[in-house]
Amino acid sequence: MLASFILASVSPRRKELLEGMGIEFDVIPSGINEDFLNGETPREHVLRLSKEKSSAVSRNNPDAWVLGADTIVIIDGDVIGKPGTQNDARAMLARLSGREHRVITGFTIVNKSADVMITDAVESFVIFKEISEDEMDWYVKTKEPYDKAGGYAVQGMAAFFIREIRGSYTNVVGLPLTEVVTALKKVGALVF
Repeated sequence: MLASFILASVSPRRKELLEGMGIEFDVIPSGINEDFLNGETPREHVLRLSKEKSSAVSRNNPDAWVLGADTIVIIDGDVIGKPGTQNDARAMLARLSGREHRVITGFTIVNKSADVMITDAVESFVIFKEISEDEMDWYVKTKEPYDKAGGYAVQGMAAFFIREIRGSYTNVVGLPLTEVVTALKKVGALVF
């Protein structure tokens, strides 16, 4: 089905999405710095990071197909990262409550030996319901918000916060499967 394939990410969500497709792969984290560069737009940021992640892993695995990805959440033009504390998580939820935000994932597929690089970014829009104080109290006490951009998991306990999604659901989870699988098929890395 797929030639040698590596996910250049330790994201459990990306791993679960690919496993759900029946795709066999290895996981090798890239270890790159994920800080923003001065003047970089959110789209430029996720595209750059996805390229850097896949390229870094591809250097030591030139014959493999390597997938790198990065996801960010944006509201009012601000990027919302991963909360470190309950106060951070609460502040993020309060900001998202009753409002629309954007989720952008950049992905890059590289095969160094074949001299192939495909990169793209996918954007989805998510509208949250008004989140009550007791719901916020409950959610920030779980483990769920703390390793996720925006401080929530669309596929987890926070699913009931979401009133509407426009665009790719799997993009909000962390990897736009439609676009990734289409790109893998286009370069012959994936055959059904």
